[in-house]
Amino acid sequence: MLLDGYVRVVRITSTGEQVTSLHIPAGQLLGIARAIGRDTYPATAMTASESLALSWPMHLWDSFVTEYDGFATESYKTLGHRLNEVQNKVVEMATQQVEQRVANALLRLINQTGRNVENGIEIDFPITRQDLSELTATTLHTVSRLLSGWEKQGLVESRRKRIVVRDPHALVVLAQK
Repeated sequence: MLLDGYVRVVRITSTGEQVTSLHIPAGQLLGIARAIGRDTYPATAMTASESLALSWPMHLWDSFVTEYDGFATESYKTLGHRLNEVQNKVVEMATQQVEQRVANALLRLINQTGRNVENGIEIDFPITRQDLSELTATTLHTVSRLLSGWEKQGLVESRRKRIVVRDPHALVVLAQK
């Protein structure tokens, strides 16, 4: 259980590329291999910010499911939510242009982790352009070009490991083109 912070879940492809599959905010379960019928989780969780987690040995999973009302329900609810996220990402990859995918990724991140700041909504953990490219299955060059263009238009503000969305509505319009 992630008590504080944010975790980035990544998988490494057979060719050695790192792919970010999701970000997990505080208050959610992570590494729930038993919920998907596995002994090990098929990805790696890395902290995206300073984090605090509560963990327990895998062999206690079945006891928790049996002894604590709601544990299984909440675990499977989390799993269902993540499956929905993955399905949405598959549809985006198959049907959307890169600009739409990056806009949608930024919107998802501010919805999950955003905090209001003076000039917009900031993604509340360090995120690089490389992280964003991995999240949207595109290149670092493409993400850099898009963010630079959006900065000139006043839609986002990007600095070292920080992204502030200054005009969320404009990103929604871009995401739906």
